[in-house]
Amino acid sequence: MPSPPDDLHNALDVLLSRFSTADLTQSVRHLIKQYREGTPPADVVLGSEIDVAAYAGYRMPATFAAVSAALRHVAAVAPDFTPRTHVDIGGGTGAAVWAAAQVWPVLEKVTVLEQAQSAISLGERLAKRSGSPAVRAARWTRSVIRAGVEKPPADLVTMSYVLGELPTASLEGVVRSVAADAGMVVLIEPGTPAGYARIVAARDILLEQGLSVVAPCPHDQACPIPSGRDWCHLSTRLNRSALHRQVKTGVLSFEDEKFSYVAASAQRWPKAANRVLRHPLKRKGLVSLELCTDEDGLTQEIITKRQGELYKRARDITWGDEWPPR
Repeated sequence: MPSPPDDLHNALDVLLSRFSTADLTQSVRHLIKQYREGTPPADVVLGSEIDVAAYAGYRMPATFAAVSAALRHVAAVAPDFTPRTHVDIGGGTGAAVWAAAQVWPVLEKVTVLEQAQSAISLGERLAKRSGSPAVRAARWTRSVIRAGVEKPPADLVTMSYVLGELPTASLEGVVRSVAADAGMVVLIEPGTPAGYARIVAARDILLEQGLSVVAPCPHDQACPIPSGRDWCHLSTRLNRSALHRQVKTGVLSFEDEKFSYVAASAQRWPKAANRVLRHPLKRKGLVSLELCTDEDGLTQEIITKRQGELYKRARDITWGDEWPPR
């Protein structure tokens, strides 16, 4: 199971240890209540110092895990993509820049655009404890995310859990400006029907701009999932630290973060042959895979023990993987 790197884990522990567990837990409960009631996350972050710390403890590990999983899919499909510059839009406390630096240690220059000054201040403090020179030297800029996002050109541009905070009318303008001058753009949203709908809308805009999908889709065609009947999303499981469990009042040593995403580029990279859309069904002597494919759209493939090496490889396949693995 993935978990934040030790330097981020330690930085969060140092941050959260400044407050009592009871106060952090109360603040997290307040944040969860506001999210469920539809309060914009930007307004949530602009609270007290303990609210910002609680936000980082509550969301940063899960955001890191989701972004990391998406970026690793990109790296697997495009192994020759080696970004040196990274811009993260609406970066919050910086989970995405930590994830990108772990996937691509060659990163040299990082820029974070965020509108909440309290999140910027905390993100900068955490970044100073990073083992990555690029993260430590990241430039944090206060910026309101609107139709025309002003950002420097970059090899990699990420935006995670932001589209849902924007007025629907501004989505197209934001996506177009985010993708401009980007070598690779990666957009991530919650793995809900609404989050998936925003990703599909963004995907269509990126294709209209002449970009090609890199991941997760194995094609540039319309999404084959019937609208309203299902949605494309992935899941990543992450470890919880003892303090993380206490803050979230959880008893399990792990949690599952579900997310939807799209990665696209003006450069044509080799695509995944097929993508596993659900947890593989593994029974004695067979593995059943639900796949998104280039030629057949949605399909099911059954691999039996008689297929020898292919069956052994199928036993190790997980939700979201490319099939067959390279």
